[in-house]
Amino acid sequence: MYKINNSIREAKFNGLQISKLAKTDTLEILSISMEKLAVFPKHSSPTDAQLVVLEGDISFHINNEIYSLKKEQSFSFPKDIEHWVEANDNSKFLIIR
Repeated sequence: MYKINNSIREAKFNGLQISKLAKTDTLEILSISMEKLAVFPKHSSPTDAQLVVLEGDISFHINNEIYSLKKEQSFSFPKDIEHWVEANDNSKFLIIR
């Protein structure tokens, strides 16, 4: 049976919240909710990834560069490169990898 998932809409802005929406052998989708000024610490992705901002304003730090991303923007980044994210406002985004 089909089911609607409201976890993105219902995610609270409380620090850093990470929820796995889907995972198969070839795809993973993560929903990230960040309270203003929260930091997603330095890490790397095991695969190339696409970040899609659903709401808010974040700074994506990678290779000593900062990319400012806002609602309805997307950003691609490669696997195995350390990066980190800072929320400039309450923000929600997806990581598709």
